[in-house]
Amino acid sequence: MPTVIVYPPDEDGGRRVRIDGEIAGRAFGLGDVVEFLRRAGLEGVDDTDVVRADWIEWRGGGPLVWQH
Repeated sequence: MPTVIVYPPDEDGGRRVRIDGEIAGRAFGLGDVVEFLRRAGLEGVDDTDVVRADWIEWRGGGPLVWQH
């Protein structure tokens, strides 16, 4: 599995996502994280997988925190 870090929400509710040391983008919800993972080569990952994944490090709140 890749190393995935989701940073705390910023003032707009976006969370930076880093995959294997590279910034993948700014997520505004679980669907964005899923899309970044798909672009990184992980097919078949969905919102539920992202919420349950122990290989994703959520900083500044878990997968359901999107407000600053």
